[in-house]
Amino acid sequence: MKRTCRNAAREVCAGKTAATNRAGKIAVRPLVLSAFMGAVSAVLMAMEFPVPLAPGFVKMDFSDLPVILGGFIMGPLAGMRIIAVKIGLSFLLKGTVTMGVGELANMIGSVSYMLPAVLLYRRWHTRRGAVLSLAAATACAAASALLYNLFLIFPVYARLYGMSMDSIVAMARVASPWVTDLFSMMLLSMLPFNLFKYASVSVIAFFVYKRLRRLLKGWSD
Repeated sequence: MKRTCRNAAREVCAGKTAATNRAGKIAVRPLVLSAFMGAVSAVLMAMEFPVPLAPGFVKMDFSDLPVILGGFIMGPLAGMRIIAVKIGLSFLLKGTVTMGVGELANMIGSVSYMLPAVLLYRRWHTRRGAVLSLAAATACAAASALLYNLFLIFPVYARLYGMSMDSIVAMARVASPWVTDLFSMMLLSMLPFNLFKYASVSVIAFFVYKRLRRLLKGWSD
């Protein structure tokens, strides 16, 4: 009888240990996937390129694609982890030529794009919901970029490099002849650029998301 009880106790303990190990593996998987997607995002961030009619000090990249896909698949916290990995690895891969100002702008832009999209999509988890959430996130990110560039990024950049805001406007005028002052630069140059950037990411994300989710089934839970 005692032996039977001991055997039963061992089986219970073994079952609990196995369950704990499985739970541990499941908990680690999203972290590993977040790190991987953050690394991909950092590589895409390094592959930036200029866009016609956009100011020379802004560059186009698709680093927000893994961010939005990871957020859709795993949730907003995973999206934040991917952004953190992206920015951290970007410093390691290529350093900074803007004293961190460019990376700060990229981080704020990623958050202002990812959070609205993911939160709205979690509420309306349909194909139509995906379209609406991506459209809303594109508008939100582009509008937010006007505010943080105007009141934070450009003033800090100008102060760090001993420039005036007029100098930044002059740099934008080289690519966009219709830019005459700060207001026209934000409205006619920065706003179209950010709308194009986030709309491009949104279109790709819409067509890639379902396939990627099926491919990563089991890793995102």
